[in-house]
Amino acid sequence: MSADTPNSRTEAPTTPATASPGLLRKTSIVSFMTLLSRILGLVRDVVFARMFGASLVMDAFLVANRIPNMLRRFFAEGAFSQGFVPVMARYREQHSESDAREFAGAVAGTLGLVLFLVTLVGVVAAPVLVAIVAPGFIDDDGRFDLATLMLRFTFPYLLFVSLTAFAGGILNTWGRFAVPAFTPVLLNLTLIGFAVWLAPLLDEPGMALAYAVFVAGVIQLAFQLPFLARLRMLSWPRWRPAHEGVKRVVKLMLPAIFGSSVAQLNVLVGGILASLLGVGKISLLYYADRLMEFPLGLFGIALATVTLPYLSRQHATRSHAAFAATLDWSMRLVLLISLPAAIGLVILAEPLVATIFFGGEFTGNDVVLAALALKAFALGLIGFSYVKILAPAFFARENTVTPVRIGLVALGVNFLLSVVLAWYLTRIGSEGAHAGLALATSVAALLNAALLYRGLRRDAVMQHGPGWTPFLLRIAIASAVMWGILSVLDKPLDWWLASSLTGRVTELAINVAAGACAYFLALVLVGMRPSQLGMKPH
Repeated sequence: MSADTPNSRTEAPTTPATASPGLLRKTSIVSFMTLLSRILGLVRDVVFARMFGASLVMDAFLVANRIPNMLRRFFAEGAFSQGFVPVMARYREQHSESDAREFAGAVAGTLGLVLFLVTLVGVVAAPVLVAIVAPGFIDDDGRFDLATLMLRFTFPYLLFVSLTAFAGGILNTWGRFAVPAFTPVLLNLTLIGFAVWLAPLLDEPGMALAYAVFVAGVIQLAFQLPFLARLRMLSWPRWRPAHEGVKRVVKLMLPAIFGSSVAQLNVLVGGILASLLGVGKISLLYYADRLMEFPLGLFGIALATVTLPYLSRQHATRSHAAFAATLDWSMRLVLLISLPAAIGLVILAEPLVATIFFGGEFTGNDVVLAALALKAFALGLIGFSYVKILAPAFFARENTVTPVRIGLVALGVNFLLSVVLAWYLTRIGSEGAHAGLALATSVAALLNAALLYRGLRRDAVMQHGPGWTPFLLRIAIASAVMWGILSVLDKPLDWWLASSLTGRVTELAINVAAGACAYFLALVLVGMRPSQLGMKPH
């Protein structure tokens, strides 16, 4: 790539500076919508914890829901989006509106038929899939039969949500980020409603969650169609596998199916091993992961969603300096948020779990074990966040081979560490063997991010502007101050378990607010200014 990169002095003063306000504003919109979704997601998980706890029923639902969700990352947000968005951006920039609409219809028809067939096979082969993903369920505890029945209702979600992601990819390419970002809210509302009102009416309450997933898929897809129509991009689906654009998307998708979904494969490996550790371990990892995903989804995924179309268009127009400036700006912004978030999750793990999940079927021991997994996940938050913004830099340049190679290495490390840590912790009789799986996932994410970064530097795509050393020093000092404040305010777990819900919420809010204020005040005192976060040449 170095041969294609012009002198940054000639391009930097114009494109990067003018793109910054738009990127920041659109990232803020996506972050706000994502915040709304994540808040409802927490409400949903609180309902799950109080009604089902870390139980057989919850384990079964999580496995039944994990299978279509893993494939969703392959066919939807993962490989498909990273293969489709760059090609869609090229059609928007270099072709007529009718050509772009024809391309969209060809992708919808081709993708839709393939997904329908995959869904049909998944419903029929549900017992086989459960046995593969959760071999520990093949026992007499009832998890296998329940998970199989649930999967027959949750698997069709793959078809609906993948088409929803297709529609969202078009909307994102046209800069309509709010609608796709809001769509997950509908899933959470449906799950909450079915769990609260339908579950108590059923002989098997857990089945309400499986029914909710199916219904939510239909609602999410239907919600986005009117917005596509407004863009005049709602085209009748056609089976067109020979279409030039479709072939290009498929070519980009095939290696990206693995490369862009390494994190999901890591979680899958952890789930397989967790199913062998006994009832409740899958649920404990889920609750911990949901808390870790809150800051990741709120900012890391939101930023990645916005930057991919920008990077794709910058690559299509050969704006190499702007491409590098966008990456540099994204890395600074992610580090600014993810480092203090990781520290906060480690220090406040037990208060967070106790405040949000404790009560009903979720016991004090569950709090301890879920918090242990949360601390292990938090150690990899920076890695998870950087993968979200570094991988799109390859996909935007239509390079999916390199992330695949890197993903293979990360997945191998995750598997080996998971087996070793789970075996060792089980052998010494530790109840926290599941936390070893979380730690292995975090290490793999950090390795994945480091290798992606090295690849971008090697190709001369990643070109940092000046000011990184003082930037890192300021963040380190502010993080240390925040760590000290949170450590002083921290209370023993017994206090959190004995306190009322109101008391826990109030104390947690005070701790979070104090930590955040200490961090940002320290940043200001050591010389950080909002203007320094603009995507401008430094």
